[in-house]
Amino acid sequence: PPLPVSSTPSPLHISLPLSPAKHHPAMSLTPLLAASMRPRTNGKKSQGPFDLTYYLKGALAGGLCCSITHGALCPVDVVKTRIQLEPQKYNRGMIAGFGQVIAAEGVGALATGLGPTVVGYFIQGWFKFGGVEFFKINFARKLGEEKAWEMRIPIYLGAAACAEFIADIFLCPLEATRIRLVSNPEYASGLISAMPKIIRDDGFIVGFYSGFGPILLKQIPYTMAKFAVQGAAAEKIWAATGINSNTTSEGTKLAVSLSSGVIAGVAAAIISHPADTLLSLVNKQGAGGEGSIMTRLGRLAYEMGFVKLCLTGLGARCVMIGSLTAGQFGIFDTIMTMTGASKFKFTNPNEQH
Repeated sequence: PPLPVSSTPSPLHISLPLSPAKHHPAMSLTPLLAASMRPRTNGKKSQGPFDLTYYLKGALAGGLCCSITHGALCPVDVVKTRIQLEPQKYNRGMIAGFGQVIAAEGVGALATGLGPTVVGYFIQGWFKFGGVEFFKINFARKLGEEKAWEMRIPIYLGAAACAEFIADIFLCPLEATRIRLVSNPEYASGLISAMPKIIRDDGFIVGFYSGFGPILLKQIPYTMAKFAVQGAAAEKIWAATGINSNTTSEGTKLAVSLSSGVIAGVAAAIISHPADTLLSLVNKQGAGGEGSIMTRLGRLAYEMGFVKLCLTGLGARCVMIGSLTAGQFGIFDTIMTMTGASKFKFTNPNEQH
């Protein structure tokens, strides 16, 4: 049977207003609780997300920037390598070296080794720039914001060393092929025909990895200096100009990338030049005589002498690496912006951004 309805409201009956919850004090606690659970940024602009997509964008940008710049500077590299391999013949400087190569072999000789250069440095740039971003971000996460800021230079150095070691495993066979073609243009017509011929003549390990020691000695210090000096130089430029890197135009960011890249490139070229000279020499057929790679390197270093190792072809290499490094950082930043990726930055926890 139906329950009797009382005309007197029950004391437990509460009527709720139909107005939106935002006007009700009790209901407005929900957004406050949600806000309290968000990470506190102290007014700083948040970064990320740094996920697989970000690292793939960094790797692609790195591959393209290295491939484009090394390919564009292939003629300079041809002359630089000739100066290192035949200093008795190419002893009148870089500009005269261009004339000597063209006079002896034609303009086409300046493109010798272009195939392995473009392919090799795309692969190397993929692992180098992508790897630096990966290791840098993960080292910083492990240390925390404050410690990462204090140790940003060691982080740059460690990330660059790890990434470059991995990259050089893939670069070494292509760099050996390039040097073989530059030192002996008649050896093969290009990358596809040269690589099988090197394996037949010297075997896989000797043919492609004789220069692995020198390439590590050259590339790891080079890359460590390149990223650490560029990061420090960019930081100094921003501080000296008083420009906020978070709010300035993309054109200004590009100008800073290019300027800091030139500084980093020259420093890296000087540091890595002796190993670069040895790498060019050891990949020349028959260079250093018989024996292990280290024995051959020792003979070559002794024959050349320390001063010549440090200075032969250095001017050409500073021009090449200074412009190349500036171009790489400029192209890398441009491609990252085009893909919608925002680069990781070390932030000072004591500053408001």
